[in-house]
Order: sequence, then C-alpha cells, then structure tokens
Amino acid sequence: MKWHVRFVTLCVAVVFLGAVGTAASGAQQPYKGTALRVVLANHPWADAIRPLIPEFEQATGIKVNAESYFEDQLTQKLTVEFASGTSTIDVFMQRPLQEAKQFHKNGWYTDLKKLIDDPRLTQADWDFADFFPAAVQAETVKGFVTGIPIVTEQEIIYYRKDLFEKDNIKVPTTLAELEAAAKHFHNPGKGMFGIVSRGQRSPAVTQFSSYLYSFGGAFDKDGKATLDTPEAIKAFTFYGDLLRKYGPPGVLNMSWPQALAIFAQGKAAMYTDASVFYSNLLDPAQSEVGDKVGFAVFPAGPAGARPYSIVSWGLSMSATSRHKEAAWEFIKWATSKETTLKTQNRQVPSARTSAWESEEGIKNFPAQLVSVIAQSGKIGLPYDRPNVIAVGQARDIIGSVIVTAIEGGDVAAAAKKANADYQALLDKEK
Repeated sequence: MKWHVRFVTLCVAVVFLGAVGTAASGAQQPYKGTALRVVLANHPWADAIRPLIPEFEQATGIKVNAESYFEDQLTQKLTVEFASGTSTIDVFMQRPLQEAKQFHKNGWYTDLKKLIDDPRLTQADWDFADFFPAAVQAETVKGFVTGIPIVTEQEIIYYRKDLFEKDNIKVPTTLAELEAAAKHFHNPGKGMFGIVSRGQRSPAVTQFSSYLYSFGGAFDKDGKATLDTPEAIKAFTFYGDLLRKYGPPGVLNMSWPQALAIFAQGKAAMYTDASVFYSNLLDPAQSEVGDKVGFAVFPAGPAGARPYSIVSWGLSMSATSRHKEAAWEFIKWATSKETTLKTQNRQVPSARTSAWESEEGIKNFPAQLVSVIAQSGKIGLPYDRPNVIAVGQARDIIGSVIVTAIEGGDVAAAAKKANADYQALLDKEK
C-alpha cells in the first residue's frame, strides 16, 4: 500500500506544480496568443527594431505582424484606413510635426497619457520623464499624448573631410562660408558638385527651415503668415541660388533618398539634411565615402545658427485597436530604456536622456557627431515645418517658393503669393 500512497502523492504534486507553472506563465504572459498589426515607416528606426521583435514575442507570447511603407505611402494608408473606421491597425509610426494635430482632430489616436498614468499598466522604471521635454511637447496636443517619441534629429552639415583637409578649407560656421566652400568644390566637369540638399517642392521645406530661421525668418508669427518678409525672401533666395549654382542637375526632383545618394556616391562635397541619416552615410554597403564623412553644426546666418532640433517620429496606438493593453505592452517595450539603448546602438538617435548620458548609448556614434547633436540640441528650434493641421498643404505652398528660387525665378513675387495662400490657410484653421 505504501508505494500506492507515494505514487498518488507524487501525481498530486506533479499536477499541483504544473498548475502553478501554468498560472505563473499566464501571469507573465497575460496577452499570449494576441496578434498585433504594427505599421512602420521605411526608416532606420524600423530597421533597428525589426530584428529585436522576436525577443518581445518570446517574452510576451504576443505575435507582431509588422508592415513597412515609404513615408508618403504610410500617411496615405493610415488616412484611408482610419477614415474608414474599420482599420485593424494596432500600433503605427507617425510624424508628430506632420500628423499629430490632424490625427488628433480626427480622433484616430488612443490617448497614451491614460496608460502612462496607470500604475497597473506602466511600471515606474519605464520612466516617461526620461524623454526629452521638447519631444514630449511635440507629441502632446491639448494634454493628449498622441505618441511616444522614438527618433530625434537635427539639421547638420555632412562634409567630405578628405576634400576639406586636402584643400585646407575651413569647415563652414556661417552661411557665407558654406556658399564659399560650395563654390570652391563645385566642379561638374569632374563629377563633383559643391553641395546637395533637398530641392523637391514639399520635402525641401523641412531642410529649408534652418536656413529660414538662421536668416531671422519664420513661417508665421502670432497667426500671421511671414513668408514675404525681407528675412524670408533672403533665405529663399540664398537656398535657391546655392542649389542652382552649386548643386547637382535634377535637384528639383530630389527628396532625401536622392540627395543622400549623391553624397554617398562621392559626388558632392557637402550635404545639409537630418542627422538621422548619418548611419546610411557611414555604412560601406550604402556609401562610397563612409570613412571620409565629417559632421558640423548648421552654420550661422544673420540671426545666428538656428537649426531645427525636433522629434521626427513617434510610436502611437490607433483608437480602433481591439488589443489596447497588448499594444501598450509593445509600445512600452519598443520605447523602454533597454530597447532604446539597442536601437541607438544601431545608430538611431533617440529621445531618451538616459541613452545619451550612457557610454553604452553613444559608443557607436562618432564623437564628432555626438558633439554636433549636443550643440544643435541646445540652439535648435522644435519645428522644421509649419505647426498647422494642414501641414501638407502648407508645405506645398512654401515649397512653391523654394522651387521658384532654385529655378532662378521672381522670388519676391512667389513669396507674396505664397504668403497670401498661407494666410488663407491659417485663417481657415482659426
């Protein structure tokens, strides 16, 4: 009988321990079996997070179905799906400066503040206060947190260290020096252009903004359009002349992929654009000049050096998500201090203070770039485009003046017309 008693006792123990194990597993993976639809942009951050997603899936039991689209395609897809009211998207990348006001107005976001403030769903060590205040500000509309900042960027100068050293040319610290250096290196007959930047109508507006601010201009002030002020006209003219005289042919059709490719192929001495692209330019698989790239703070104009320093991308939850708590688990994981260190190690500039204060966080960044980003963060402005709901329309209006300037047309006339059109847009949004 004794062996029967021992056998039964053992069986009970096994069943009990199994039950405990299952309960523990269930407690650790409360959303196991949930499938999330996560929509990403074709962006270095997405490239960095994708290889890490299996870690999240293994830890939580949540399946992540990720999709990626080019920026404009992403906006169009989000708009079409959300407008239909039947979207199955749970989590999505979004550009707060481009979309936050519009998406918020349309009711397409889940307010993340309620989730952040819920201690049941958000542990204190996730530490929302660790994010750059300006980045959080850009993601907040009337107290409603539209997304968690994931990428910051500043406009900087990329330049060819070898060319500047060979010709003993000073790295530009003023816009006048920038133009002089572009003129010096411009030699189309030998396939070398002095400078490249975005010339395509709407995409050019963000990179033009630092030129505008540094000339003392602005897109608007106190509800009044300011595109035809003397400062703005000087900035439009300078940017247009720079690209027309010392830029590559076809610059009017160039957004960042085309402009970046020109510099990466060794065909331009300088390139002004967002700091986030530096990893593309250092990658030997994508760049022929990876070991020759230098970085410099955006140069000073009459109003000083005033580059933008903004949060370019955030991670949001759709209002129609049917798996909000599981979606929040993914957003928390993707934006946690630990994951942020990993994505920053893939050379994606984050919005977390702790990542920039950590040796681990900056070890894969060139020291020169870390210094440039730090300086730009101190002097930069939080917007690289008009802070309006109809951002796309505003960019088209402003971009028309940039195109006219690059073509060598009547900048003052184009600015006057654009100012009237932009004022009408501002009045419509009042």
